[in-house]
Amino acid sequence: MPRQEKNDIELLKTWPLAPAATLGSSVRAKGILLEMRARLPKSSRKSLVLEAGELVLAMPAAAKVEFHAAAGIVSAGMKDIESLPVIPREIQDILTIKPGERHRWLADGRLPSAGTRTVRLAGRARQITFHVFDPRMVEDLLDRGAVDEWREDDLVAAAENRRRAAYKAKLTRSLKKGSDSASSRKAGFGEESTKLAGWKEFGRDGFLR
Repeated sequence: MPRQEKNDIELLKTWPLAPAATLGSSVRAKGILLEMRARLPKSSRKSLVLEAGELVLAMPAAAKVEFHAAAGIVSAGMKDIESLPVIPREIQDILTIKPGERHRWLADGRLPSAGTRTVRLAGRARQITFHVFDPRMVEDLLDRGAVDEWREDDLVAAAENRRRAAYKAKLTRSLKKGSDSASSRKAGFGEESTKLAGWKEFGRDGFLR
């Protein structure tokens, strides 16, 4: 067999991504791929791809040593892949929620954080820190439809807040109107009193004195 033909023979190894790992999310599956690539040497990272719900490592036969080293790293990482923390974009896809909802529910404790993670943006010096989430907690929220309940609770709370705000605004207007009326009456009384004959003497001598 010609040398070039032998080198074209690929070494292949695959790892299926179980639903418990991806939580039914293609974004989560892509996140697992990126996590596994990050653990590989730079020269091997692009040899690992995601195809039809599986991680696939493919290299030419000439890269046998490199292939086995990379396969060992991926296999070790896949052992605890189901416990890999869920990052923000993944939880948004899994639970079908918006960034604003994630921030609100994280702030009020309904969406408990499993800690934070700091990463450097590709090609930039700046780092970003974000909250990550326990995959089993996310799975539980998904199974019991907690997001739908939270959205209903938020609608009720928003309606109550609007009612309270409207009442407060009405009360403020009422108090201001009453204050303005009292001031007008007092001012009017003062103006009329200065026009009465003998008023200054009355004030000096005292009432019914």
